[in-house]
Amino acid sequence: MLGALGRARLKLGVAVAVLLALALGLRGREEHAASVRATRAAITNATRQVASFRADHGGKCPAALPDLVAQGYARDVPVDAWGRPLRLTCPGRRDPRGFDLSSDGPDGVPGGLDRVE
Repeated sequence: MLGALGRARLKLGVAVAVLLALALGLRGREEHAASVRATRAAITNATRQVASFRADHGGKCPAALPDLVAQGYARDVPVDAWGRPLRLTCPGRRDPRGFDLSSDGPDGVPGGLDRVE
């Protein structure tokens, strides 16, 4: 059996472990949210670049995002917060006369449930 001092130490140890687990969980959640925000910012920037390309090319979409770099619309191929290139869909799924830009999300699965649009 544990004495009073042993029970107090055990309770303190459990409390510290729970607080540490909470802190790590919150940190991971915030890092994920920050990555999603950064990816949305990259999508917004790439949307402007593709729109400029289309305005200069009679409404045609670039064949691929590296074309934006080749023709001077972007310095680098637009990537998400996880380092993977964004996906350009032209014509867009929502607007057949427009285009869609998206990220495969943290797992990198095309069209996965954690994609960022």
